[in-house]
Amino acid sequence: MIDQLVLIRGILREARHWGKFTDILQQQYLDKAEILTPDIPGNGRLHDITSPETIAGMVDALRRQVPVSNQRTLIALSMGGMIAIDWMVRYPDEIKSAVLINTSARPFSPFYHRLRWANYLKILKIFFRSPYRKEADILALTSNRYKCDSELIESWRYWQQQCPVSAVSARNQFCAAAKFFVKTKPRQSILIVASKADRLVDFRCSLALLEKLQSDFVLHDTAGHDLPLDEPEWLVNTISQWSGKLLHASKNA
Repeated sequence: MIDQLVLIRGILREARHWGKFTDILQQQYLDKAEILTPDIPGNGRLHDITSPETIAGMVDALRRQVPVSNQRTLIALSMGGMIAIDWMVRYPDEIKSAVLINTSARPFSPFYHRLRWANYLKILKIFFRSPYRKEADILALTSNRYKCDSELIESWRYWQQQCPVSAVSARNQFCAAAKFFVKTKPRQSILIVASKADRLVDFRCSLALLEKLQSDFVLHDTAGHDLPLDEPEWLVNTISQWSGKLLHASKNA
């Protein structure tokens, strides 16, 4: 059975926000893996469905969007990492491995690390902005490389116009992420990837996950929270090298 690479985004984001990363990943794996980009209900193609109020509800919704497989790797960003952890714990036979990018979780990190306190007012203001300013503010918070890219902002604004995230869905996503609590350590192979220069979530959240999950770890020095946007080639190479090590280890086991 061919491997599945399932890409999971975070709050208010959809499949198209993976940008060039998806194409670069496909070029790397060619016919060796099927790349899937399901949307969380409330976002993207499923914007007309209200987002679940829990991470577990999001997992169950995503499971219904992907073919059955036991050769599945989750590549998950931010809240997507919480979804990946819950998926690994509750349905362990469905997941072979996971890459968690700039993820945080209770009870390992304090709330002021999981969302830097200096951003509280900025995030609150986003909900009262025009569509263009809203996407510009999100980009400024999540990217270090493209934080003033007007062409990218306009693309994001257009996507939001096409597939608007409702206020109820946005609230549910924020609340689900805030409430998520890790009770059980996943048994699968995990790579934690963090951005030291992340201005939205303190990279020490990834270090805390590393300590508790005893996983592999890679740190990027300059990328922002949206590491797949800022450094897609680097991230694909990192994932590919790690996957190769896992394959080599399994053959020699």
